[in-house]
Amino acid sequence: MTSDVQARSASIEQPDYWWYRARAELLRTILQPYVGEPARVLDVGSADGPSVDWMSGYGQRVALDIDPSGLASGGVCGSAMALPFTDEAFDVVAAFDVIEHCEPEAQAVDELVRVLRPGGRLLVSVPAYQWAWTQFDVDAGHHRRYTRKRLERAITAGGMTPERVTHAFAGTLPAFAAERLMRRLQRSPQPDSATLPEVSPVIEKVLMGLCSLDVRVLKRRNLPFGSSVVLAATKPAESPV
Repeated sequence: MTSDVQARSASIEQPDYWWYRARAELLRTILQPYVGEPARVLDVGSADGPSVDWMSGYGQRVALDIDPSGLASGGVCGSAMALPFTDEAFDVVAAFDVIEHCEPEAQAVDELVRVLRPGGRLLVSVPAYQWAWTQFDVDAGHHRRYTRKRLERAITAGGMTPERVTHAFAGTLPAFAAERLMRRLQRSPQPDSATLPEVSPVIEKVLMGLCSLDVRVLKRRNLPFGSSVVLAATKPAESPV
């Protein structure tokens, strides 16, 4: 049995939500050094457009999403489980918060690797920590959450060579943990439990400030904890897949 990103991405309704804006800068800081000068870039799960706008200046960018409403500016409606592209078609493949929606996981990873040319780069982000699992994950269509080792193992099994694996959103982790605890303490699932938490302008400013501290650290070193895991990996020139 296979599944894919069926749940509608919250970024379609709330593209300016603080988390998406912060993630854009975190992804850029961590992953931009690995992009290089690609001729063709595949953006899988591009409904989360606010987080990948920083990639728009790199070669020909092809957007793919299973939800056609996430492709307002054009792209390909398709599944990460069966990418509608030929082998080795792209120099860079990005899948930000996609793999956790896919079951079996290995099939999705194999597809991402298949369409990547030898020597190309795979850029991935996923949610962290199974202890943070709540009804939010169920409603969002998640199958799992990750540790760094868990993600690295999945990507290595697909024939890739990890170059950098780090956590992100370290500064906001206490707030994230508190919010997840509150969800668990709710006696019954809320009708819109996948809705993004509302924050006041003051709290938003604090959260964005904490993320800016993450950015400063990530320019020099990896973060050992945080509510997301981000990875850059290279497909070997002599690919085993």
